[in-house]
Amino acid sequence: MSNCYSIVPRTMLIRTTGFNLYLILIAALLPGLGCRSPESKQKSAEKKILSTLRVHLEDRPDPMGRTETAEVYRASPVTFTIDKAPFLSEAFVKEAKVTDVMGGFALEVQFDRQGSWLLEQYTSANRTKHLVIFSQFVNPGEEKINQGRWLAAPQISNHITDGLLIFTPDATRDEAKRIALGLNHVAEKLSTGKEPKF
Repeated sequence: MSNCYSIVPRTMLIRTTGFNLYLILIAALLPGLGCRSPESKQKSAEKKILSTLRVHLEDRPDPMGRTETAEVYRASPVTFTIDKAPFLSEAFVKEAKVTDVMGGFALEVQFDRQGSWLLEQYTSANRTKHLVIFSQFVNPGEEKINQGRWLAAPQISNHITDGLLIFTPDATRDEAKRIALGLNHVAEKLSTGKEPKF
């Protein structure tokens, strides 16, 4: 009888300890599962912001259909004939940022090694032509990527050897910041082997 009595409390003690371990584990996990601060929610939402970037080369109209027209600058539209296929995209972007320049701001896009090589090749062979730049991005205050628009058409004055493309976009500063943020998120995803979903 005493042997049976001594076994029961040990079993209960083990079960109680096991139960306490579960409670401790749940308590440790609760802060991560609980309410998040507004700052962490905003950072999480910002991580979902993605942008595209397509750099096309100005070209002569092609009867075989390899060119199309692009209308750039909404306030005073200018029409360009461009090669349909962009030679650079967001897949080559290493980093993007908005910088202050005389009289306003500019969008700076630093391309990776392959993108830098392509930019140098195209700008050295096509002086006086225009680079016509298109982007889709998430507008400030919205969550989904827009249909996009033509942002700029800088003229090639010299070949770019450092992979840095700087242009003044047809966008507000907030839009330009969103474009840069989205391009950086795409670059971050691609660097970890993840395919961005637009």
